[in-house]
Parts: sequence; structure tokens; C-alpha cells
Amino acid sequence: MATEGPQITDSFTPGGTIPAYTFVKLSADKTVVACSGVTDKPIGVAQEPGASGGNAIPVCMVGVTKIVGDANLAVGDSIGTSADGQAAAYTVADTTKHIVGQVLVENGAAGGYITGAINCLNSRVLA
Repeated sequence: MATEGPQITDSFTPGGTIPAYTFVKLSADKTVVACSGVTDKPIGVAQEPGASGGNAIPVCMVGVTKIVGDANLAVGDSIGTSADGQAAAYTVADTTKHIVGQVLVENGAAGGYITGAINCLNSRVLA
């Protein structure tokens, strides 16, 4: 079962429709949109859903959070964003993806929640 733990969060204005527990990226000053490409650089994980013109939403930038898994992810997998903002597993040999965390509790099936330890403030493309 996916859980949450200590987090560093901030509030951001949604710049579009954002599902809860998916990766988001900066789009303007204090504004985020859902990640939409595997090479996007996430700023964090939306902690609740948001919509353009709606209220600010909390975004976990560092910490332990639930994240929707794009596939069946295993404990220890290195993760970044998929093309639809869900968590996807990547290897350090893939130099085009931002590795921002690791799976702590697996989801068991695509679309299920994982528990991830993330640090989006130190995201990097590994070479």
C-alpha cells in the first residue's frame, strides 16, 4: 500500500489540468503543468488535482510521496516522469531522462500507486 512521509512542499498555480500524484514541471512563475514528455524536468509531484484558473495546489518537491506508476514498478527502481506524468523506471545508462527518485513500495500493476522517495530539486540527466 502506497504511503506518504516527510516532505518539502510549496504551492503552485495550475496552468492546466493536473491529476493528483503525478509529476509536474514549471511553466511560468509559480505555475506548473503536468509533465508531458519523458525528457521533462519535474519540479515535483502534485499532491492533489488542479485545473487552470483554480486554486493553488501543493507540490512535493523533496520527500516521500505517492505517485501513479506508468507500469508495474519494483522496489529500488530509479524513476522519472513518463509521457503522461506518471512514474516510469529508467536506468542510469539512459542519458536523456531525469532520474528524480526511487521506488520504496511497488504498485503491483500499471496505474497503481507507488511510494517514492523523490528529490526533484536535484534532478539530473545521468551520463
